[in-house]
Amino acid sequence: MVTATFFNHAGGAGKTSLTLNAGYELARSGLNVLLIDLDPQANLTTWLGVDDAELPETVYPVATEAKALPVPREVFGLHLVPSRVDLALAEAIMPGRIGAELFLRRALAAVERQYDVVLIDSPPSVGKLAALGALASDVLCVPIPTRVKGVNALPGLSEVMRMYHGLRPDLRVGLYLPTLYDARRGHDREMLEQIRAHLSPVAEPLPQREAIYLDSALAGQPVGVYAPGSPVAEDLRQATASIARMLGVPFQVTA
Repeated sequence: MVTATFFNHAGGAGKTSLTLNAGYELARSGLNVLLIDLDPQANLTTWLGVDDAELPETVYPVATEAKALPVPREVFGLHLVPSRVDLALAEAIMPGRIGAELFLRRALAAVERQYDVVLIDSPPSVGKLAALGALASDVLCVPIPTRVKGVNALPGLSEVMRMYHGLRPDLRVGLYLPTLYDARRGHDREMLEQIRAHLSPVAEPLPQREAIYLDSALAGQPVGVYAPGSPVAEDLRQATASIARMLGVPFQVTA
């Protein structure tokens, strides 16, 4: 089992869509995949059509009481540990639990024979839930919008990594994935050049095509289910191939 967290303390980078759609494509290729939603906004959860999750089904008992991972939901060939808004309460409780940031890593160790891949959707913050996800993973995947805001967030990411290395010296960024890219804009091309000049490894950029993402989220389906023949689905399959290489798992790009 290999665990990756889609991590960026800035919002709007594409963490949720990559977690969900890469997870779906990996599962469709035959891997056993578990998704974990750590964001109290629960966008990953609702995008998969789950709107009735109870707090004990989330990582709340894991994060606050070091309990075992809850029984996941089964959706679209995936297993999902969902989220809900009151998961945010864990942020207030975890500081009083010694070693709480490592509770999820321990819980995942107990299910390592059940899954090939675990993908974690991190909240856009540097709080305790973000640390829980980052420190549970073997490797981080960092989506970066090809915007000044995205590039300007990178020093903050480096500082966060220095803090995490105090508990997990082996934690590393396995892939930087540029997102929201529009090759017609000179600004985007310039930001992509900066990303490639200063970071490694960098995947091919994920184009900005918002309509299908919004519509598939509204339908409660992965893009590969909602619009399997669309350019967005092909974009995501190519991104999944890069993510699979990062994880060291087999994946063949097929429409």
